[in-house]
Parts: sequence; structure tokens; C-alpha cells
Amino acid sequence: MNDVAEFLAYAIKLEEDAAARFSDLAESMKTYGNREVAEFFGKMAHFSRLHLAEARKRAGFHKLPDMKPEDFLWPGDESPEATSMEGSHYLMNAEYALALALDSEERGYAFYQNVATTTKDPEIRMMAEEFAEEEAEHVAELKKWVTRFKAA
Repeated sequence: MNDVAEFLAYAIKLEEDAAARFSDLAESMKTYGNREVAEFFGKMAHFSRLHLAEARKRAGFHKLPDMKPEDFLWPGDESPEATSMEGSHYLMNAEYALALALDSEERGYAFYQNVATTTKDPEIRMMAEEFAEEEAEHVAELKKWVTRFKAA
């Protein structure tokens, strides 16, 4: 990826998906009676909305391409942060919800890392590295929660 506006369009979509996923997971955990994990997912949704705001702010200086969902060429054919909520059912527990979230965040991290290592544009590389670092923080935090709930 070598066009800044295109990268920002991808970043905005990815962060929109992350915020929506964390919000959905927070609601699921409330429904299933796990307030602690619901609050954690709520905080993660907030961080994703902050990242989204940052991407939108940076995009304010560029004319973004008008991209429909089918125009995005994601690895694996869907946004890395778009977790299937088909696993959200009456048997969902905190361990499973955390695993879903961790998988998505790892894919988001891999997406940004791949962009950072393959782009020829130094501005995109800088932004992708920064966004990857933010995703790495989410991955680390989720790993702590996954470990905690596996031990429980």
C-alpha cells in the first residue's frame, strides 16, 4: 500500500470494526452476567474509538477514496478486526469472548505490521508502525485477561 489516503481509509474501517466488535462483546458479557469483562471490553471499545478519531483526524488532510465494503482487499477477505459474532450465543463465556477479541487484535496488528514492512511511502510506514504499536498494546492486555480466565 503506497497511497496515504487509501491507507487511512483502511485504518478508519479497521478501527470502526474494532470499536463495534468491542461494544458488541461488552453487551454480550453484560447479557451473560459478567460485568467485569463487560467493563473491560467497554474500555477497549473506548480506546478503539480514540484510534478511530486519530485516523479520521489524519484523514482530514486527504481526499479519501470512496470505498464500498467489497472494495477493501483484506487479507482473509474481511477486515482483520471484524469478528464474527455468530459465536455470540447463550453459551458464550468470558474465556471464549476474550479469545475472539484476541484473535481480532492479533490480525489487526499483523495488518498494520505488514503495511509498515511493505510500503515504500515513509509517511504510511510511520503511521502503520504507530498503529501497529497501539494494536500490540491491545494484544498484550488481552493476553493478560485470557491467561487470567484460563487459570480461573
